[in-house]
Amino acid sequence: MKQIYSEIIQFRGTHYDFGYMQGEKLKDSLSVKNRENQWKVRKPRFTVGVEEVKQAIMPFAPGVWEELLGLQTALEWPMERVLKEFGGYRLNYVRSGCSILTGDNYLIRNYDYHPKTYEGRYTFYQPTDQGYAIVGPSQRVTGRMDGMNEKGLVIGYNFMHRKNPGDGFICCMIGRLILESCASVEEAVAMLKEIPHRHSFSYVVYDQSGKTYIVETSPRGVEVRQSNVCTNHFEIMKQENRNHLVDSKRRLDIMQENKENLSEAHHAFRLLNDSDKGVFSTLYSSWAGTIHTSAYLPREMKTWIALGGDQEPIQFDFAKWLGGQDLELDRITGEVDTDIAFLHMDENADWFRK
Repeated sequence: MKQIYSEIIQFRGTHYDFGYMQGEKLKDSLSVKNRENQWKVRKPRFTVGVEEVKQAIMPFAPGVWEELLGLQTALEWPMERVLKEFGGYRLNYVRSGCSILTGDNYLIRNYDYHPKTYEGRYTFYQPTDQGYAIVGPSQRVTGRMDGMNEKGLVIGYNFMHRKNPGDGFICCMIGRLILESCASVEEAVAMLKEIPHRHSFSYVVYDQSGKTYIVETSPRGVEVRQSNVCTNHFEIMKQENRNHLVDSKRRLDIMQENKENLSEAHHAFRLLNDSDKGVFSTLYSSWAGTIHTSAYLPREMKTWIALGGDQEPIQFDFAKWLGGQDLELDRITGEVDTDIAFLHMDENADWFRK
């Protein structure tokens, strides 16, 4: 078992200052060093123009562009490199897993991916210039793997495939743009129909009304349905599905069979986080091992997270934090059944080694 952690980041201020603060933290970090080595193997096939990315982001969340400018100032990098690392536009995303279940005042999510991509940052950000306050784990610094905003809107996403990509945003940046700008599931669905998509994902949105929408997206279309469970295949755009869906359908069936008995968030959390229930995954080397289980309770404005399986979640009161009460905790700790290096805490978390 490998002991891992996520750093808790708290910030109140402008997007530019938030970016600058994060850039200062990232300087000479293992995350940056490892990502630099990773690019030596996975070189981008093209460059993305600065103005192109700016024009893509500005209509949806201009504050995020300011955050990127703050990162650039602190890191003293060319803007092209900042956008390659943190811009979330026209980049490639490798396959992953993930399972999501919603119920009475909860959304529970298993984030299944590769340890060498995990940056170990759980962020609380309350902007003073524009956009909604957000809590959740970050991906590529500016993006969000899952999260909740000050209006009680929650989002998580599940990978479908990456064939025939389009010019658009990758999943974690889409998660951030939705939380930054939308107050309800209806607004989130409308933006997901409008935003350009790089790859094919399902986005699950949930809010204080108790409504859940699953938005199936690809560069070729968007479809919307209502359900309380989601894994890694489309139900409407079936022509977009991968050929091998056995594990995705198996996890979906387990959640469907149990959802009527999950009256409380804690019971749902145990279904996804316990390693013997069939939803939690240890397929880390296949890009589909569960690194964290997160929970969002929008009516109570509380969030939970556990790193690894068979863990009791750390619980946070987002409402109190929004009211000005800072957290004293600076790290979330857990353990994962793998010996693979983690991006943020191990040297040589690159693609030259297993």
